Amino acid sequence: MASPEPATRLPELELVTASTRAKAGAQRGRAAPPPADGASRPLAVAGAIAASVVTVTGLVILLPLVVAGWIAAPHSGLGLPGAVRTATGLWLAAHHVEFTLRGAGRIGMLPLGLVLLPGALLWRAGRWMVRTGELTKLRDLGYAALALAAPYAALCGALALAGRSRLASPSLPEAVIAGFLLAFCAGGLGGARALAPWPRLFGLMAPRSRSVVLGTAGALAVLCAGGALLAGGSLAAHLGQYRALDAALAPGLVGGALLVLAQLAYVPNAVGWAICYSLGPGFAFGTSTVVAPTGAALGPLPLFPMLAALPTGTTGVPGWISAGVLALPYAAGVVGGILVARASPTPAVEVAPLWGFACGVATGCVIGVFAAFSGGPLGGGRLAAVGPSGWQAALVAVLEVGVSAAVAAGLANWLQVRRDPVLAAERAGRLAPPRGRPSPPQDSADDAGHRIYLDPWADGAEDGRGGDRPPPGPATLP
Repeated sequence: MASPEPATRLPELELVTASTRAKAGAQRGRAAPPPADGASRPLAVAGAIAASVVTVTGLVILLPLVVAGWIAAPHSGLGLPGAVRTATGLWLAAHHVEFTLRGAGRIGMLPLGLVLLPGALLWRAGRWMVRTGELTKLRDLGYAALALAAPYAALCGALALAGRSRLASPSLPEAVIAGFLLAFCAGGLGGARALAPWPRLFGLMAPRSRSVVLGTAGALAVLCAGGALLAGGSLAAHLGQYRALDAALAPGLVGGALLVLAQLAYVPNAVGWAICYSLGPGFAFGTSTVVAPTGAALGPLPLFPMLAALPTGTTGVPGWISAGVLALPYAAGVVGGILVARASPTPAVEVAPLWGFACGVATGCVIGVFAAFSGGPLGGGRLAAVGPSGWQAALVAVLEVGVSAAVAAGLANWLQVRRDPVLAAERAGRLAPPRGRPSPPQDSADDAGHRIYLDPWADGAEDGRGGDRPPPGPATLP
Protein backbone atom coordinates (compact mmCIF):
# COMPACT_ATOMS: atom_id res chain seq x y z
CA MET A 1 0.00 0.00 0.00
CA ALA A 2 1.48 3.27 -1.11
CA SER A 3 2.02 5.95 1.48
CA PRO A 4 -0.20 9.03 1.07
CA GLU A 5 1.48 11.94 -0.60
CA PRO A 6 1.63 15.29 1.19
CA ALA A 7 -1.23 17.66 0.47
CA THR A 8 -0.70 20.85 -1.44
CA ARG A 9 -0.34 23.95 0.74
CA LEU A 10 -1.18 27.49 -0.10
CA PRO A 11 1.67 29.99 -0.04
CA GLU A 12 -0.27 32.53 1.98
CA LEU A 13 -2.11 30.63 4.69
CA GLU A 14 -0.78 27.10 4.17
CA LEU A 15 -4.34 25.80 3.96
CA VAL A 16 -5.40 22.56 2.40
CA THR A 17 -8.55 22.86 0.30
CA ALA A 18 -10.56 20.58 -1.93
CA SER A 19 -9.65 22.55 -5.05
CA THR A 20 -5.92 22.23 -4.45
CA ARG A 21 -6.27 18.51 -3.87
CA ALA A 22 -8.21 18.18 -7.13
CA LYS A 23 -5.61 20.11 -9.12
CA ALA A 24 -2.75 18.19 -7.51
CA GLY A 25 -4.43 14.89 -8.28
CA ALA A 26 -5.02 15.90 -11.89
CA GLN A 27 -1.37 16.91 -12.28
CA ARG A 28 -0.20 13.55 -10.93
CA GLY A 29 -2.34 11.70 -13.46
CA ARG A 30 -4.96 10.53 -10.97
CA ALA A 31 -8.66 11.10 -11.34
CA ALA A 32 -9.73 14.27 -9.54
CA PRO A 33 -12.69 14.00 -7.16
CA PRO A 34 -15.95 15.40 -8.51
CA PRO A 35 -16.62 19.02 -7.53
CA ALA A 36 -19.12 19.81 -4.85
CA ASP A 37 -22.68 20.68 -5.74
CA GLY A 38 -22.84 24.23 -7.07
CA ALA A 39 -19.07 24.61 -7.24
CA SER A 40 -19.32 26.18 -10.68
CA ARG A 41 -21.76 28.89 -9.62
CA PRO A 42 -20.47 32.48 -9.71
CA LEU A 43 -20.23 34.35 -6.45
CA ALA A 44 -23.16 36.61 -7.33
CA VAL A 45 -25.46 33.66 -7.91
CA ALA A 46 -24.23 31.86 -4.79
CA GLY A 47 -24.71 35.03 -2.73
CA ALA A 48 -28.29 35.47 -3.94
CA ILE A 49 -29.09 31.85 -3.13
CA ALA A 50 -27.52 32.07 0.32
CA ALA A 51 -29.32 35.34 1.14
CA SER A 52 -32.68 33.87 0.10
CA VAL A 53 -32.12 30.71 2.15
CA VAL A 54 -31.15 32.71 5.24
CA THR A 55 -34.23 34.93 4.96
CA VAL A 56 -36.65 32.05 4.44
CA THR A 57 -35.07 30.02 7.24
CA GLY A 58 -35.34 32.91 9.68
CA LEU A 59 -39.00 33.47 8.87
CA VAL A 60 -39.72 29.75 9.19
CA ILE A 61 -38.12 29.71 12.65
CA LEU A 62 -40.04 32.76 13.89
CA LEU A 63 -43.41 31.96 12.36
CA PRO A 64 -44.25 29.02 14.71
CA LEU A 65 -43.57 31.23 17.74
CA VAL A 66 -45.94 33.88 16.44
CA VAL A 67 -48.59 31.29 15.58
CA ALA A 68 -48.27 29.79 19.07
CA GLY A 69 -48.85 33.20 20.59
CA TRP A 70 -51.78 33.79 18.27
CA ILE A 71 -53.37 30.48 19.28
CA ALA A 72 -52.77 31.13 22.98
CA ALA A 73 -54.31 34.61 22.74
CA PRO A 74 -57.18 34.39 20.21
CA HIS A 75 -58.62 37.66 21.49
CA SER A 76 -55.71 39.53 19.89
CA GLY A 77 -57.61 39.74 16.60
CA LEU A 78 -54.67 38.66 14.45
CA GLY A 79 -55.40 36.49 11.45
CA LEU A 80 -52.93 34.31 9.63
CA PRO A 81 -51.77 37.20 7.38
CA GLY A 82 -51.25 39.26 10.52
CA ALA A 83 -49.20 36.45 12.05
CA VAL A 84 -46.98 36.35 8.96
CA ARG A 85 -46.60 40.12 9.10
CA THR A 86 -45.70 39.88 12.79
CA ALA A 87 -43.05 37.25 12.04
CA THR A 88 -41.64 39.59 9.38
CA GLY A 89 -41.53 42.38 11.94
CA LEU A 90 -39.70 40.16 14.42
CA TRP A 91 -37.16 39.24 11.76
CA LEU A 92 -36.53 42.91 11.05
CA ALA A 93 -36.38 43.64 14.79
CA ALA A 94 -33.62 41.04 15.00
CA HIS A 95 -31.63 43.38 12.72
CA HIS A 96 -32.38 46.29 15.10
CA VAL A 97 -34.74 48.03 12.68
CA GLU A 98 -36.95 50.64 14.33
CA PHE A 99 -40.72 50.68 13.93
CA THR A 100 -43.12 53.59 13.87
CA LEU A 101 -46.47 52.87 15.53
CA ARG A 102 -49.38 55.02 14.50
CA GLY A 103 -50.31 57.24 17.43
CA ALA A 104 -47.60 55.82 19.71
CA GLY A 105 -44.27 56.98 18.23
CA ARG A 106 -41.10 55.06 17.47
CA ILE A 107 -40.08 51.71 18.97
CA GLY A 108 -36.31 51.42 19.00
CA MET A 109 -35.42 49.55 22.21
CA LEU A 110 -35.23 46.12 20.61
CA PRO A 111 -33.81 42.89 22.06
CA LEU A 112 -30.18 42.41 21.10
CA GLY A 113 -30.44 38.68 21.73
CA LEU A 114 -32.46 38.29 18.54
CA VAL A 115 -29.40 39.35 16.53
CA LEU A 116 -27.92 35.92 17.26
CA LEU A 117 -30.48 34.26 14.97
CA PRO A 118 -29.67 36.07 11.69
CA GLY A 119 -26.02 36.29 12.73
CA ALA A 120 -25.71 32.52 13.07
CA LEU A 121 -27.51 31.90 9.79
CA LEU A 122 -25.35 34.41 7.93
CA TRP A 123 -22.25 32.87 9.51
CA ARG A 124 -23.21 29.52 8.03
CA ALA A 125 -24.00 31.18 4.71
CA GLY A 126 -20.52 32.72 4.58
CA ARG A 127 -18.90 29.35 5.21
CA TRP A 128 -21.05 27.75 2.51
CA MET A 129 -20.09 30.43 -0.03
CA VAL A 130 -16.38 29.94 0.60
CA ARG A 131 -16.66 26.18 0.18
CA THR A 132 -18.95 26.43 -2.83
CA GLY A 133 -16.83 29.03 -4.59
CA GLU A 134 -13.62 27.15 -3.71
CA LEU A 135 -12.01 30.32 -2.37
CA THR A 136 -8.45 29.92 -1.13
CA LYS A 137 -7.21 33.48 -0.54
CA LEU A 138 -8.20 36.07 2.00
CA ARG A 139 -8.34 38.84 -0.59
CA ASP A 140 -11.19 36.99 -2.31
CA LEU A 141 -13.16 36.88 0.93
CA GLY A 142 -14.32 40.47 0.57
CA TYR A 143 -15.95 39.72 -2.77
CA ALA A 144 -17.79 36.77 -1.25
CA ALA A 145 -19.03 38.84 1.69
CA LEU A 146 -20.16 41.60 -0.68
CA ALA A 147 -21.92 39.09 -2.91
CA LEU A 148 -23.86 37.90 0.14
CA ALA A 149 -24.54 41.31 1.70
CA ALA A 150 -25.92 43.08 -1.39
CA PRO A 151 -28.84 40.71 -2.13
CA TYR A 152 -29.50 40.24 1.58
CA ALA A 153 -29.89 44.01 2.04
CA ALA A 154 -32.29 44.07 -0.89
CA LEU A 155 -34.36 41.28 0.68
CA CYS A 156 -34.46 43.14 4.02
CA GLY A 157 -35.69 46.24 2.21
CA ALA A 158 -38.37 44.21 0.45
CA LEU A 159 -39.51 42.75 3.78
CA ALA A 160 -39.68 46.26 5.26
CA LEU A 161 -41.97 47.33 2.43
CA ALA A 162 -44.08 44.19 2.66
CA GLY A 163 -44.36 44.36 6.45
CA ARG A 164 -45.99 47.78 6.56
CA SER A 165 -49.53 48.01 7.85
CA ARG A 166 -51.93 50.62 9.14
CA LEU A 167 -50.60 50.17 12.67
CA ALA A 168 -46.83 49.79 12.23
CA SER A 169 -44.25 50.52 9.57
CA PRO A 170 -40.57 49.50 9.80
CA SER A 171 -37.84 51.89 8.69
CA LEU A 172 -36.78 51.12 5.13
CA PRO A 173 -33.32 52.80 5.27
CA GLU A 174 -32.45 51.05 8.54
CA ALA A 175 -33.58 47.70 7.13
CA VAL A 176 -31.29 48.05 4.10
CA ILE A 177 -28.28 49.38 6.02
CA ALA A 178 -28.59 46.99 8.97
CA GLY A 179 -29.09 44.01 6.68
CA PHE A 180 -26.03 44.89 4.62
CA LEU A 181 -23.75 45.47 7.62
CA LEU A 182 -24.87 42.35 9.46
CA ALA A 183 -24.51 40.14 6.39
CA PHE A 184 -21.13 41.60 5.48
CA CYS A 185 -19.70 41.18 8.99
CA ALA A 186 -21.24 37.83 9.95
CA GLY A 187 -20.81 36.33 6.49
CA GLY A 188 -17.24 37.58 6.23
CA LEU A 189 -16.30 36.15 9.62
CA GLY A 190 -17.90 32.83 8.75
CA GLY A 191 -16.03 32.72 5.47
CA ALA A 192 -12.75 33.57 7.18
CA ARG A 193 -13.30 30.75 9.64
CA ALA A 194 -13.89 28.39 6.72
CA LEU A 195 -10.49 29.33 5.30
CA ALA A 196 -8.40 28.80 8.44
CA PRO A 197 -8.68 28.34 12.23
CA TRP A 198 -8.82 31.46 14.37
CA PRO A 199 -5.26 31.16 15.76
CA ARG A 200 -3.84 31.10 12.24
CA LEU A 201 -5.96 34.05 11.13
CA PHE A 202 -5.03 35.90 14.28
CA GLY A 203 -1.36 35.26 13.56
CA LEU A 204 -1.60 37.12 10.25
CA MET A 205 -1.93 40.43 12.11
CA ALA A 206 1.03 42.57 13.07
CA PRO A 207 2.32 41.83 16.60
CA ARG A 208 1.41 45.25 17.94
CA SER A 209 -2.10 45.22 16.44
CA ARG A 210 -2.57 41.69 17.70
CA SER A 211 -1.66 42.75 21.23
CA VAL A 212 -4.15 45.66 21.17
CA VAL A 213 -6.93 43.38 19.89
CA LEU A 214 -6.12 40.80 22.57
CA GLY A 215 -6.12 43.43 25.31
CA THR A 216 -9.41 44.88 24.06
CA ALA A 217 -11.00 41.43 24.05
CA GLY A 218 -9.81 40.82 27.61
CA ALA A 219 -11.14 44.16 28.85
CA LEU A 220 -14.50 43.59 27.16
CA ALA A 221 -14.70 40.10 28.64
CA VAL A 222 -14.18 41.48 32.15
CA LEU A 223 -16.77 44.21 31.60
CA CYS A 224 -19.36 41.80 30.20
CA ALA A 225 -18.79 39.28 32.99
CA GLY A 226 -19.07 41.99 35.63
CA GLY A 227 -22.17 43.44 33.96
CA ALA A 228 -23.82 40.02 33.85
CA LEU A 229 -23.08 39.44 37.54
CA LEU A 230 -24.40 42.87 38.44
CA ALA A 231 -27.63 42.45 36.45
CA GLY A 232 -28.19 38.92 37.77
CA GLY A 233 -27.51 39.96 41.33
CA SER A 234 -29.93 42.86 41.10
CA LEU A 235 -32.63 40.60 39.69
CA ALA A 236 -32.02 38.06 42.47
CA ALA A 237 -32.31 40.82 45.07
CA HIS A 238 -35.69 41.87 43.62
CA LEU A 239 -37.01 38.36 43.01
CA GLY A 240 -40.20 39.05 44.96
CA GLN A 241 -41.12 41.99 42.74
CA TYR A 242 -40.34 39.87 39.68
CA ARG A 243 -42.80 37.18 40.79
CA ALA A 244 -45.45 39.79 41.55
CA LEU A 245 -45.18 41.29 38.06
CA ASP A 246 -45.25 37.88 36.44
CA ALA A 247 -48.35 36.92 38.42
CA ALA A 248 -50.03 40.20 37.49
CA LEU A 249 -49.59 39.43 33.80
CA ALA A 250 -51.01 35.88 34.15
CA PRO A 251 -49.63 34.81 30.76
CA GLY A 252 -50.54 31.14 31.03
CA LEU A 253 -48.39 28.22 29.94
CA VAL A 254 -47.71 29.18 26.31
CA GLY A 255 -47.66 32.88 27.04
CA GLY A 256 -45.31 32.33 29.96
CA ALA A 257 -42.89 30.41 27.74
CA LEU A 258 -42.99 33.18 25.14
CA LEU A 259 -42.49 35.79 27.88
CA VAL A 260 -39.41 33.94 29.13
CA LEU A 261 -38.00 33.87 25.59
CA ALA A 262 -38.60 37.61 25.25
CA GLN A 263 -36.80 38.30 28.52
CA LEU A 264 -33.87 36.11 27.50
CA ALA A 265 -33.63 38.12 24.29
CA TYR A 266 -33.27 41.29 26.39
CA VAL A 267 -30.42 39.87 28.51
CA PRO A 268 -27.70 41.53 26.36
CA ASN A 269 -29.50 44.86 26.80
CA ALA A 270 -29.47 44.36 30.57
CA VAL A 271 -25.75 43.57 30.50
CA GLY A 272 -25.06 46.74 28.52
CA TRP A 273 -27.05 48.82 30.98
CA ALA A 274 -25.17 47.25 33.91
CA ILE A 275 -21.83 48.11 32.27
CA CYS A 276 -22.90 51.73 31.84
CA TYR A 277 -24.08 51.69 35.46
CA SER A 278 -20.60 50.62 36.60
CA LEU A 279 -18.96 53.29 34.45
CA GLY A 280 -20.78 56.02 36.39
CA PRO A 281 -23.13 57.84 33.98
CA GLY A 282 -25.76 55.10 34.32
CA PHE A 283 -28.84 55.08 32.10
CA ALA A 284 -32.34 56.49 31.90
CA PHE A 285 -35.78 54.95 31.62
CA GLY A 286 -37.73 57.91 30.43
CA THR A 287 -37.11 61.62 30.29
CA SER A 288 -35.85 63.26 33.49
CA THR A 289 -34.93 59.88 34.99
CA VAL A 290 -31.59 58.37 35.93
CA VAL A 291 -30.28 55.11 37.33
CA ALA A 292 -26.70 55.46 38.63
CA PRO A 293 -24.60 54.25 41.57
CA THR A 294 -25.34 57.52 43.37
CA GLY A 295 -29.10 56.93 43.26
CA ALA A 296 -32.10 56.25 41.06
CA ALA A 297 -35.02 58.48 40.11
CA LEU A 298 -37.65 56.58 38.12
CA GLY A 299 -41.23 57.12 37.07
CA PRO A 300 -43.91 54.55 36.27
CA LEU A 301 -42.48 51.50 34.49
CA PRO A 302 -44.07 49.19 31.93
CA LEU A 303 -45.45 45.90 33.19
CA PHE A 304 -42.43 43.77 32.23
CA PRO A 305 -41.07 41.39 34.89
CA MET A 306 -37.44 41.92 33.96
CA LEU A 307 -37.69 45.59 34.92
CA ALA A 308 -37.98 44.55 38.55
CA ALA A 309 -34.16 44.43 38.61
CA LEU A 310 -33.97 48.24 38.34
CA PRO A 311 -32.96 49.86 41.65
CA THR A 312 -35.52 52.30 43.01
CA GLY A 313 -33.76 53.85 46.02
CA THR A 314 -32.72 57.50 45.95
CA THR A 315 -29.66 56.89 48.14
CA GLY A 316 -27.98 54.41 45.79
CA VAL A 317 -26.53 51.04 46.62
CA PRO A 318 -24.51 50.40 49.82
CA GLY A 319 -21.01 51.79 49.97
CA TRP A 320 -19.09 48.54 49.68
CA ILE A 321 -21.21 47.40 46.72
CA SER A 322 -20.84 50.78 45.05
CA ALA A 323 -17.05 50.64 45.44
CA GLY A 324 -16.91 47.21 43.84
CA VAL A 325 -19.19 48.28 41.01
CA LEU A 326 -17.19 51.42 40.24
CA ALA A 327 -13.92 49.43 40.34
CA LEU A 328 -15.09 47.16 37.49
CA PRO A 329 -13.88 49.35 34.57
CA TYR A 330 -10.51 49.87 36.25
CA ALA A 331 -10.14 46.12 36.73
CA ALA A 332 -10.99 45.64 33.05
CA GLY A 333 -8.30 48.17 32.13
CA VAL A 334 -5.71 46.39 34.28
CA VAL A 335 -6.48 43.06 32.59
CA GLY A 336 -6.35 44.64 29.14
CA GLY A 337 -3.05 46.41 29.83
CA ILE A 338 -1.40 43.24 31.14
CA LEU A 339 -2.53 41.30 28.08
CA VAL A 340 -1.15 44.02 25.78
CA ALA A 341 2.24 43.95 27.50
CA ARG A 342 2.46 40.16 27.61
CA ALA A 343 1.40 39.69 23.99
CA SER A 344 3.99 42.05 22.55
CA PRO A 345 6.59 43.37 25.03
CA THR A 346 8.87 46.14 23.88
CA PRO A 347 12.29 47.27 25.15
CA ALA A 348 11.09 50.87 24.83
CA VAL A 349 9.29 50.97 28.18
CA GLU A 350 8.10 54.50 27.56
CA VAL A 351 6.02 53.36 24.55
CA ALA A 352 4.11 50.55 26.30
CA PRO A 353 1.63 52.86 28.11
CA LEU A 354 0.59 54.35 24.78
CA TRP A 355 -0.44 50.93 23.46
CA GLY A 356 -2.27 50.27 26.70
CA PHE A 357 -4.21 53.48 26.25
CA ALA A 358 -4.95 52.45 22.66
CA CYS A 359 -6.53 49.32 24.11
CA GLY A 360 -8.71 51.54 26.30
CA VAL A 361 -9.74 53.66 23.33
CA ALA A 362 -10.80 50.58 21.36
CA THR A 363 -12.70 49.26 24.38
CA GLY A 364 -14.47 52.59 24.83
CA CYS A 365 -15.56 52.67 21.18
CA VAL A 366 -17.03 49.17 21.43
CA ILE A 367 -18.81 50.02 24.69
CA GLY A 368 -20.23 53.19 23.13
CA VAL A 369 -21.71 51.27 20.20
CA PHE A 370 -23.02 48.58 22.54
CA ALA A 371 -24.66 51.19 24.78
CA ALA A 372 -26.23 53.01 21.84
CA PHE A 373 -27.82 49.83 20.48
CA SER A 374 -28.95 48.56 23.90
CA GLY A 375 -31.42 51.40 24.31
CA GLY A 376 -33.88 53.33 22.21
CA PRO A 377 -37.30 54.93 22.32
CA LEU A 378 -40.36 53.06 23.54
CA GLY A 379 -42.91 55.32 21.94
CA GLY A 380 -43.45 59.03 22.26
CA GLY A 381 -43.75 61.23 25.31
CA ARG A 382 -42.00 60.25 28.51
CA LEU A 383 -40.51 56.98 27.21
CA ALA A 384 -38.85 58.59 24.21
CA ALA A 385 -35.46 58.31 25.97
CA VAL A 386 -34.69 54.84 27.30
CA GLY A 387 -31.25 53.38 27.91
CA PRO A 388 -27.72 54.78 28.26
CA SER A 389 -26.08 57.53 26.23
CA GLY A 390 -23.65 56.06 23.72
CA TRP A 391 -21.21 58.98 23.58
CA GLN A 392 -21.12 59.42 27.36
CA ALA A 393 -20.45 55.73 27.90
CA ALA A 394 -17.71 55.77 25.25
CA LEU A 395 -15.99 58.85 26.69
CA VAL A 396 -16.02 57.62 30.28
CA ALA A 397 -14.89 54.14 29.24
CA VAL A 398 -11.96 55.58 27.29
CA LEU A 399 -10.84 57.59 30.31
CA GLU A 400 -11.31 54.93 32.97
CA VAL A 401 -10.26 51.84 31.03
CA GLY A 402 -7.61 53.68 29.02
CA VAL A 403 -5.77 55.22 31.97
CA SER A 404 -5.77 52.01 34.00
CA ALA A 405 -4.70 50.00 30.94
CA ALA A 406 -1.85 52.44 30.25
CA VAL A 407 -0.53 52.18 33.82
CA ALA A 408 -0.88 48.40 33.87
CA ALA A 409 0.77 47.99 30.47
CA GLY A 410 3.69 50.18 31.49
CA LEU A 411 4.31 48.31 34.74
CA ALA A 412 3.86 44.85 33.19
CA ASN A 413 6.17 45.70 30.31
CA TRP A 414 8.83 47.10 32.68
CA LEU A 415 8.75 43.93 34.80
CA GLN A 416 8.98 41.74 31.73
CA VAL A 417 11.94 43.69 30.41
CA ARG A 418 13.72 43.22 33.73
CA ARG A 419 13.06 39.46 33.76
CA ASP A 420 13.81 38.74 30.11
CA PRO A 421 17.56 38.91 29.35
CA VAL A 422 16.97 39.46 25.63
CA LEU A 423 14.69 42.43 26.22
CA ALA A 424 17.08 43.75 28.88
CA ALA A 425 19.97 43.59 26.40
CA GLU A 426 17.94 45.41 23.77
CA ARG A 427 17.01 48.01 26.36
CA ALA A 428 20.67 48.48 27.33
CA GLY A 429 21.63 48.78 23.66
CA ARG A 430 19.05 51.51 23.17
CA LEU A 431 20.37 53.47 26.16
CA ALA A 432 24.10 53.03 25.31
CA PRO A 433 25.86 55.83 23.37
CA PRO A 434 26.35 55.16 19.65
CA ARG A 435 29.58 53.41 18.71
CA GLY A 436 32.10 54.48 16.05
CA ARG A 437 32.10 58.19 16.86
CA PRO A 438 35.14 59.61 18.72
CA SER A 439 34.28 61.52 21.82
CA PRO A 440 35.06 65.26 21.63
CA PRO A 441 38.31 66.37 23.34
CA GLN A 442 37.92 67.78 26.79
CA ASP A 443 39.68 71.12 27.00
CA SER A 444 39.93 73.31 30.04
CA ALA A 445 39.17 76.41 28.03
CA ASP A 446 36.09 74.80 26.56
CA ASP A 447 34.97 73.65 30.00
CA ALA A 448 35.29 77.19 31.27
CA GLY A 449 33.11 78.47 28.47
CA HIS A 450 35.92 80.37 26.61
CA ARG A 451 37.21 80.00 23.06
CA ILE A 452 40.64 81.11 21.70
CA TYR A 453 40.71 82.70 18.25
CA LEU A 454 44.03 83.14 16.34
CA ASP A 455 44.74 86.22 14.24
CA PRO A 456 46.43 85.15 10.98
CA TRP A 457 48.01 88.61 10.59
CA ALA A 458 49.70 88.47 13.98
CA ASP A 459 52.10 85.57 13.25
CA GLY A 460 55.08 87.89 12.65
CA ALA A 461 54.62 89.99 15.74
CA GLU A 462 55.86 87.25 18.02
CA ASP A 463 59.40 87.14 16.48
CA GLY A 464 59.83 90.92 16.26
CA ARG A 465 59.11 91.26 12.52
CA GLY A 466 55.65 92.55 12.87
CA GLY A 467 56.70 96.21 12.50
CA ASP A 468 58.32 95.71 9.05
CA ARG A 469 55.10 94.44 7.44
CA PRO A 470 52.83 97.16 6.11
CA PRO A 471 49.25 97.17 7.25
CA PRO A 472 47.01 95.10 5.07
CA GLY A 473 45.17 96.97 2.37
CA PRO A 474 44.72 97.30 -1.40
CA ALA A 475 48.42 98.10 -1.90
CA THR A 476 49.46 94.66 -0.73
CA LEU A 477 47.40 92.86 -3.32
CA PRO A 478 49.36 91.47 -6.32
